[in-house]
Amino acid sequence: MDRGDDIMYDALHIIAPGTVFREGLENILRAKTGGLIVVGDNEEIMSTVDGGFNINADLTPARLYELAKMDGAIILNKQADKILIANAQLVPDYNISSQETGTRHRTAERVAKQTGELVVSISQRRDVITLYKDNSKRVLEDIRVVLSKANQAVQTLDKYRSVLDQSLTNLSALEFEDLVTIADVVTVIQRAEMVLKIQNEIEKYITELGSEGRLVKMQLEELVTNVRQETILLIRDYIDYEDEEPDAEELLDELTDWSSDEMLATGTISKALGLGGSVNSMDLSISPKGYRLLRKIPRLPMPVIENLIDEFENLEAVINATSDELDDVDGIGEVRARSIREGLRRLRDQVLLDRHI
Repeated sequence: MDRGDDIMYDALHIIAPGTVFREGLENILRAKTGGLIVVGDNEEIMSTVDGGFNINADLTPARLYELAKMDGAIILNKQADKILIANAQLVPDYNISSQETGTRHRTAERVAKQTGELVVSISQRRDVITLYKDNSKRVLEDIRVVLSKANQAVQTLDKYRSVLDQSLTNLSALEFEDLVTIADVVTVIQRAEMVLKIQNEIEKYITELGSEGRLVKMQLEELVTNVRQETILLIRDYIDYEDEEPDAEELLDELTDWSSDEMLATGTISKALGLGGSVNSMDLSISPKGYRLLRKIPRLPMPVIENLIDEFENLEAVINATSDELDDVDGIGEVRARSIREGLRRLRDQVLLDRHI
């Protein structure tokens, strides 16, 4: 998320469809009365409030609608579940700049900038709900429009996930054949990052949709299952720093925050992995440590995988190890040694088959 999205994230939760607050806002919108609502009751907000009536009542859609008929602003508590003051006049610092033209929206923007809290302005003529928080502004779109965008994003995600799955299958086959190049690894990470970026976009839509986004959320959860975990293991497989290596999960978060242009530059990803960033290095061979494929073997705990990699250093050595050599590793007995060899054999047969389907 960029900074503006981050600031508005909590606000979208508070006013999402299905909440009492949103129902009240929709009632005000339909009645065309307009409204100005401040969410928060700290000292800085109260310093901008002049006059009004102390209400201190639970928030209901009907109460919010009725109180909005008055000209003044409505002050809610931080959780937006209580109406504290109604018909208040807001007096923000008029030295604060505002790009708005209407009195209500200009006041809302200034209060938000001055206090950093959420201010909701409902236009009397244009049937628009506008959110202001800190220096950010967001106009709420019609739920049908947001739902349409979310469904399109899900379809896009479905296509990217299919491409990612095929790339992972191809990479697995290359790993078993010990034919991986840096370019192969970078390509898979690029595709995984695109899936995660689309996931972030859909999560924003789900937040804005509230109760209307349940089906979208279910589709998203199904489509991104294990993507993040597998990408972290992929990074651990190939990250190579002479000094202390960065945490794989933190590096993944950093990559996800990159722009699309940065993600498409193969050299930047390669450099982030500690593999060099030159074009010529893309064709160099590289061997995985084995975290990702070993994790696919049933009932093989991560501590045992760590011990295997500490002992053998890479996947190829694990594959070629005898049962006795595996048995010598801490946490692996005779039964588990056979299970590892059999699991790797089945996995190899499966990925080599899937690659040609």
